[in-house]
Amino acid sequence: MSLTRKRVLVTGGAGFLGSHLCERLIARGNDVLCVDNYFTGRKDNISHLLGLPQFEAMRHDITFPLYAEVDEIFNLACPASPVHYQFDPVQTTKTSIVGAINMLGLAKRVKAKVFQASTSEVYGDPTVHPQTEDYRGNVNPLGPRACYDEGKRAAETLFFDYYRQHQVRIKVVRIFNTYGPRMHPNDGRVVSNFIVQALKGEPITLYGDGSQTRAFCFVDDLIEGILRLMDTDDSVTGPVNIGNPHEIRVHELAERVVRLTGSKSKIEYRPLPQDDPTQRCPDITLAKKLLDWQPMVALDDGLQRTIGYFANMLDGSGLRSACNNAFEPNPRGNL
Repeated sequence: MSLTRKRVLVTGGAGFLGSHLCERLIARGNDVLCVDNYFTGRKDNISHLLGLPQFEAMRHDITFPLYAEVDEIFNLACPASPVHYQFDPVQTTKTSIVGAINMLGLAKRVKAKVFQASTSEVYGDPTVHPQTEDYRGNVNPLGPRACYDEGKRAAETLFFDYYRQHQVRIKVVRIFNTYGPRMHPNDGRVVSNFIVQALKGEPITLYGDGSQTRAFCFVDDLIEGILRLMDTDDSVTGPVNIGNPHEIRVHELAERVVRLTGSKSKIEYRPLPQDDPTQRCPDITLAKKLLDWQPMVALDDGLQRTIGYFANMLDGSGLRSACNNAFEPNPRGNL
């Protein structure tokens, strides 16, 4: 627990990652202001925190200015899966860029340290493997994923311009594929897709031939990496890759989920969407050096915990309700 209680703002705090971060910050003895417009965030993710005196929730869209007196800002607000960010691509771009401007402006005014949740999507469909932080990426600025990819790239630009021009204290993490409890059941990512389909006995939809590789980091490991970067001195800005460097082919992941759930689901192959990357894997040398960080949770252990979460949702019919009420633009791809 920190010796000094901080006032911490978490944008996107009711989302998958944000809710876990709020928990960890409270456990450290901080006061947390969770801000979310509930586009992809869910109140259920933070309902267990609402009665705590250290926690406050506010409905707000960060494309509009926010005035608060805080010591630290974690900017996680932005839909992060193609299903959600392609639903309203203009708003996605505004959230990344205008939201970053608003959070940086707030940090400048109150002299707060500010964290940006960037993404491995800034590397696009990479021609370098694994991806190091000095790789500049292979991004299609005109494609259907550009609203997210280019929005996050522009947000990084803004963070470093505020750092150079206004001496704002910044931290930037590039988040690679992360999974765990509180993922949205209909977010179009392979882990949640495969688990939900397997638990419901439905065919598992796999885009492409399944040879694409991904590297999956359990949410607890990711949050630990984020906090370690935020705890470094002001000379360490990032960007730093945080993710699991151990790759798995998408069809192998599907087979593993079927095995762990005991499902009889069959795999169905569908066409690969435009700009879906064939490889995505972090080089975490910098995270090991600067943060003494590496992922600790084995894939099977993390999958079992995630399966348990979705199984409980299904037993309580919450999964059916969430899936039935969610929009589902296609194609989704293997995220």
